[in-house]
Amino acid sequence: MQLYDKYGGFATISQIVHAFYDKVLASPSLDPYFAHVEMEALIDHQTKFLCKVLGGPDNYVGRAMRQVHQPHRITAEAFAEVAGLLKESLEEAHVEPADVIAILDVVASVRGDVVAAHA
Repeated sequence: MQLYDKYGGFATISQIVHAFYDKVLASPSLDPYFAHVEMEALIDHQTKFLCKVLGGPDNYVGRAMRQVHQPHRITAEAFAEVAGLLKESLEEAHVEPADVIAILDVVASVRGDVVAAHA
């Protein structure tokens, strides 16, 4: 069974993404990265991305990860904090530990495109 269906599809994934961004925006060290971002559009975008990653419908349309993230000069520390907040959000949504690991592995796979080479 795909993780998308296992955890209730779009509605559940949307709730997880909203909870995740609530945590991100509450972090003093992460908030500056999002100061000029249209959050509802980002949340919609990330929900579609996560749905695709979890085996759901592929409604995700976006630029390449490197193209989007490199101008923001994201540090390794910020990336790690974001991953930790995603882990918390997934655990709070009762995602099974093995599935949390699988999702975080996907996140880890894009680290090189997200973290700035000279942050």
